[in-house]
Amino acid sequence: MSDQADRVLEQLNVSRETSDRLKILADLLLKWNPRINLVSKSTLDTLWTRHILDSAQIYHMAEHPVGHWVDIGSGGGFPGLVVALMSSESHSPVRVTLIESDQRKCAFLRTVLRETGVQGTILTKRIEQADPQAADILSARALADLSALFSFAERHLAPNGTALFQKGASWQKEVQNAQESWSFDFDVITSRTEPSSVILKVKDIRRV
Repeated sequence: MSDQADRVLEQLNVSRETSDRLKILADLLLKWNPRINLVSKSTLDTLWTRHILDSAQIYHMAEHPVGHWVDIGSGGGFPGLVVALMSSESHSPVRVTLIESDQRKCAFLRTVLRETGVQGTILTKRIEQADPQAADILSARALADLSALFSFAERHLAPNGTALFQKGASWQKEVQNAQESWSFDFDVITSRTEPSSVILKVKDIRRV
């Protein structure tokens, strides 16, 4: 295992079982990525920090215990798969659902869950066509601008739920644009893996 993986697992301070599951995820991603392009090839050298640690920080920003965690536009499984693998140790969230429209990526997501023995639901649907999920936590990473994410939240987030959206350096502009059409409360948390990026913790999303 790489020094990078060792450092990340030490930071996460998870059980041996969870560490093993995260290693399986990393190995499968490296195996599948040349065929499916789950993540950018340029990020593979920093897979453990750029994708796994970046996703794990989202897990810790939720107020546990969580009933139903829904990850939209899951792609290669970040952060949704990492959340599912970490939940197997703490039993929170109780349920994890990943929504992804690409069938090949869904095949990868199912393979990781099967190989790790972790429970999770994979919906091969467009986000706006999937049945409303009543999520306690709704997460998304590098998916769409904030206004579009709020439209998805309107459909899938429970009334008292929380959205955790990972955003890049232009997050302030996205917030300003979204405030023209939406009312929402939010906290800004600086990313542990990329200082110019943030996680927006959003509640009470309503159209205005």
